Amino acid sequence: MSTAFPDWTGDTAPLREAQLRLAHQVILRDQFPKRLRTVAGFDVGFEDDGRTTRAAVVLLDADTLDVLETRLARLPTRMPYLPGLLSFRELPAMLDALAHLHGTPDLAFIDGHGIAHPRRLGIAAHFGIVTGLPSIGVGKKLLIGESRTPLHQTRGAFTPLRDGREQIGWLLRSKPGCLPLVVSPGHKVAMASVPELVMRFTTTYRLPEPTRLADRLASDSAGEDH
Repeated sequence: MSTAFPDWTGDTAPLREAQLRLAHQVILRDQFPKRLRTVAGFDVGFEDDGRTTRAAVVLLDADTLDVLETRLARLPTRMPYLPGLLSFRELPAMLDALAHLHGTPDLAFIDGHGIAHPRRLGIAAHFGIVTGLPSIGVGKKLLIGESRTPLHQTRGAFTPLRDGREQIGWLLRSKPGCLPLVVSPGHKVAMASVPELVMRFTTTYRLPEPTRLADRLASDSAGEDH
């Protein structure tokens, strides 16, 4: 197994060390095409009482949001759920799903966190480092940090998420009346670009279309590739 995925031996220390090492490789500058052609959403579910990891990817046309491809990958689950170490459990199946896409996305939206993570390497950041693709983390729940400014109820409102003095992401009101999303850069995306990019692909739902559709596919164990 590569240094990005140390073998699971039951010892979490090598995984935490890998996170700290990989976090230094994260690029927080926009390095995606000015005109996005395609975007992808990734999410993960589980089957067989957790023994099988099921990763879904949905590739969309960035202008029309039409679905171009969907893929499902199923791999044996390599380790148990451990808070803060989610990417080592889920990312191998996500990479397998990505490998089966015919097209390569210009930007990936990942269900989970980017740098809004205790060691600044959530699953979206880990994904970006391993693949080299620009990525954004779209989290449903807060993992770390706090906001010092109240978040307005207006659709599209956002406020900084900080861990101490460091900004690690944003709280984003994607849909009034719903809990905010926790959005953060994963790799090759600037902090300031994240809220606009997420809202660009959000319609009437709380989640942006790439991760909403991936979530639906990952949650449907009967889903098929097409």
